[in-house]
Amino acid sequence: MTSDSGINQDVKPSGPGCVDCDPVTGWWLHLRRCAECGHVGCCDSSPSQHATKHAESSGHPIIQSYEPGEDWFWNYRTQEFADGPELAPPHSHPLDQPVPGPAGHVPQNWQSLLHE
Repeated sequence: MTSDSGINQDVKPSGPGCVDCDPVTGWWLHLRRCAECGHVGCCDSSPSQHATKHAESSGHPIIQSYEPGEDWFWNYRTQEFADGPELAPPHSHPLDQPVPGPAGHVPQNWQSLLHE
């Protein structure tokens, strides 16, 4: 599939963590990867919800989970799970990266800071 479908199989992820979270204090619960440009953002339960903000500002409608062992897609336009092809590796954040993460950034009261 090409970017006409909102999916580009050739683009690599932007990195191992949310590219928009503050590099000193930012943290996330789970990560999502834009299927069109590879932008890695934090999920809607995370304090900053950067994956959804990216979809809204870029118009890129489809994300894929960037969690180990997960391969589901979500379409923001239809608000439904979607099917998609295998994207360029890597397919998740590093296995040694904790959830929530990144290591050393997650506050002790992190559960009380999540969005539902």
